[in-house]
Amino acid sequence: MQTGRVIKSTGKWYNVLLEDGNTVSCRIRGKIRLDGAKTTNPIAVGDEVELELLEKEEGGIIHSIHPRKNYLARKSVNLSKRSHILAANIDRAYLLVTLVAPVTHLAFIDRFLVAAESFRIPVTLLFNKMDLYFEEHLPLVDEIAAIYKDIGYPCYKISALNNDNIEFLRKEINGNQVMISGHSGTGKSTLINALDSDLTIKTSEISSHHLQGQHTTTFAEMHPLQSGGFIIDTPGIKAFGIIDLDKEVISHYLPEMRKLLNQCRFHNCLHLNEPNCAVKEAVENGKIASSRYSTYLDLIQEDEKENYRKDIFG
Repeated sequence: MQTGRVIKSTGKWYNVLLEDGNTVSCRIRGKIRLDGAKTTNPIAVGDEVELELLEKEEGGIIHSIHPRKNYLARKSVNLSKRSHILAANIDRAYLLVTLVAPVTHLAFIDRFLVAAESFRIPVTLLFNKMDLYFEEHLPLVDEIAAIYKDIGYPCYKISALNNDNIEFLRKEINGNQVMISGHSGTGKSTLINALDSDLTIKTSEISSHHLQGQHTTTFAEMHPLQSGGFIIDTPGIKAFGIIDLDKEVISHYLPEMRKLLNQCRFHNCLHLNEPNCAVKEAVENGKIASSRYSTYLDLIQEDEKENYRKDIFG
């Protein structure tokens, strides 16, 4: 048996980086598939695995997965009862945000952050394509960044295409295993190429019709950087469906709400219509952004709909 790190998943096959630096293409043992029945992918990029190299043919068989430090998952697009693991063993996630070509909506940012909080993954927001913004856009960038800075998320303004303000990333990634995520077209592949001159990940133009990105990354893939560490490139995400969060705990994953929970009159306050609710008061006073509270309400409603569906259909 050998130990390796999964660096690419293509559905049925996994590229695994061995401790000697070689990469081998592996299948998984059938039992692992059964153990991972609630997910569309029982093994994810970033997983540490035990594998057996085949003697009579090229490749190997993955027999087991090491316990994960964490992982980031979202609802499967076509299978609502199942989840899709984007990556595992993540030291930090970087979410690329753009205000033009394409637009990253605040609700998407919030959903990503809630998911990351629930899996205990720190997140940095990277406001990319600053070279495309007109002067009148800049106050809006600062306004949006301020929402997230105030609740503890690092925010940086960068231009991956022009290599502006990205040097700090090489230092942060060194020795770590990090993930880059965002909508298609926000510049994930361009940023990764800029961080390492040895990498030539395919990039594509923005669709002029919809001003949206066209998918260039089909499967998640992890790249070792010359400067040290690993960076996981994920396929572009259109929407982020939260999984397995009961409405009673959703507020625990919004930091600005979490710190007020013990100030509400009722210990089980849902921050909807209850009297003496510290969270609602903070929203009314502008101490909690109305956009964040709106996302919270949407997540509460989704959980109620999901529970109703389970009660009716099982």
